[in-house]
Amino acid sequence: MTGTVRLLLFLSAMVLLLSLTAANADSAQEIEINSDATLKRFPLQVNGGERFLQKAAGVLIFPSVIKAGFGIGGEYGEGVLRVNGESVAYYSSASASIGFQLGAQSKSIIIVFLDEASLASFRASKGWKVGVDGSVALIEWGVGRDINSVTFNTPVVGFIFNNKGLMYNLTLEGSKFTQIKR
Repeated sequence: MTGTVRLLLFLSAMVLLLSLTAANADSAQEIEINSDATLKRFPLQVNGGERFLQKAAGVLIFPSVIKAGFGIGGEYGEGVLRVNGESVAYYSSASASIGFQLGAQSKSIIIVFLDEASLASFRASKGWKVGVDGSVALIEWGVGRDINSVTFNTPVVGFIFNNKGLMYNLTLEGSKFTQIKR
């Protein structure tokens, strides 16, 4: 397959993905309800999760990020930023990829800002891209460890999970978070 054909396929896939997600954009109320459910699941899957979230300067919650691909892929989801338990802004998460991939999956993402400076930097950005505008430490560990016993070297910590628990070997690298104006 030539480079031009691949590029056209990629652009077509991205237009289709973005048009489908824009047409199905969640309302603020749907995002709130789904985010509440995601936060209730979090401490059941991450030992010490509830106490950990209480220490956060802010929490960005994406209840459902859908990833789909057939050689060329993309993912999209909508979520809410909460500070002191209050919703302060809504965001979208999007990324694209090329490579061997086939199928679709849904995942939940929680990004925790551990200090005011990292939260302020995120909120001031026009579009925050993981790996460019900020680094996110993804948490992966086995059952029995308590999140409150872990020392972090970065002020932003991310968790990717589904209904079965934390998901491994995933990345947020290249994901872009953009505020949604409602």
